[in-house]
Amino acid sequence: MFKYFPHTDADIQAMLDRIGVGSVDALYAAIPESVRFRGDYQLPSEMSEMEVRQLFEKLGSMNKQLTCFAGMGVYDHYAPSVIPQLLQRSEFLTSYTPYQAEISQGTLHYIFEYQSMMAELTGMDVSNASMYDGTTAAAEAMLMAVAAAKKARRVLVTGTMNPLTVKVMNCYAQHHGIELCTLSAKDGMTDLEALKEELTKGDVAGVMVQQPNAFGIVEDFTGFADACHEQKALFMMDCVAADLAVLKTPGEWGADIAVGDGQSLGIPMQFGGPYVGYMCCTEKLIRKMPGRIVGMTKDNRDQRAFVLTLQAREQHIRRQKATSNICSNQSLMALFVTIYMSLMGKQGLKEAAQLSYAGAHYLWDELKKTGRFHLVYNQPFFNEFYVKYDGDVDTLYQRFVEAGFLVARQEEGLVFAVTEKRTKEEIDNLVKIAAL
Repeated sequence: MFKYFPHTDADIQAMLDRIGVGSVDALYAAIPESVRFRGDYQLPSEMSEMEVRQLFEKLGSMNKQLTCFAGMGVYDHYAPSVIPQLLQRSEFLTSYTPYQAEISQGTLHYIFEYQSMMAELTGMDVSNASMYDGTTAAAEAMLMAVAAAKKARRVLVTGTMNPLTVKVMNCYAQHHGIELCTLSAKDGMTDLEALKEELTKGDVAGVMVQQPNAFGIVEDFTGFADACHEQKALFMMDCVAADLAVLKTPGEWGADIAVGDGQSLGIPMQFGGPYVGYMCCTEKLIRKMPGRIVGMTKDNRDQRAFVLTLQAREQHIRRQKATSNICSNQSLMALFVTIYMSLMGKQGLKEAAQLSYAGAHYLWDELKKTGRFHLVYNQPFFNEFYVKYDGDVDTLYQRFVEAGFLVARQEEGLVFAVTEKRTKEEIDNLVKIAAL
């Protein structure tokens, strides 16, 4: 009856007795005293709804709103204002997995549409719905490649991959007995000859590359899939979802698995999440894919119906046979990008990508005129580029922040990203600060 009440002293003592610990202090003995909080929590007294709203508005006003020219995996794209309203429709929004198809047709329907759109966007056969974010999707693809290979334990990752993604992959790898090896890069791009050399050493389950890469460069992956498949390894691509509206798809490159973050499909940056990771693959790998797949069928009245078709998750099969421990998939975010793609359509997605491309190249042309910026790699880029600055980078970065602009730091340089939201006036003002 009182399931949200805290534990009683008797409850706590019973649990301590069960695990053989004398007291709560003994339970936390490993935590240094220097990091323990011993004071009282500074919780305010009760407030009315209006007072709570006023408090949070006051706190929110303390944030400094910056115009975003940062990227590195998270992009400030526009989302049509109707999306939040459609998100709240009861036939779509659900708090849990749609196990009962009879009462979950709305949820199953949009998941089916999400999978259809993502498969078309990536040029792959099938899509799941969905993953936590782009980094964990890449890590799950690594596990999937090893599971498909059965014996091989090495996975190669390009040196042009986002370092944050590699960190997450390393975290997964070390606990699954996987050796994650970094491929050398040449002039900011993955070296095909280095890949072939590593593949000939054997024991490679899969190869992961990124498009566009961490430096914003659009790489040419001609021959990569063939090189991988000759050595029985899977070719995997991590791609910015929105960019696939105009770039060559993973399916066209011959990829076996395509992953990435769907945040670029209109999801607000919102302080780092929640986002949605996508994962698509070829049909032959469908049973190795984590998550679930929704299919369309007909009911006993010959009407269209949607059902959970494949569910390779631990709730449905023996835990040791499950492909992943993904047991929740932020389906709300999958609904978000489904509505976004439906509203934008193919042409809208292309126009947004083309505007982003044009804005980035205009910004680079203007920065180049200052004579103080140089591309680190003279390679084709999409809407993001990596530059070195002839001056104090820290001082320049601080000038940008003080002027209301956010850019990204990368080693000793800066990374600029432009989306369709950035106006010519904003770009010109950014260049004025850079030219000081």
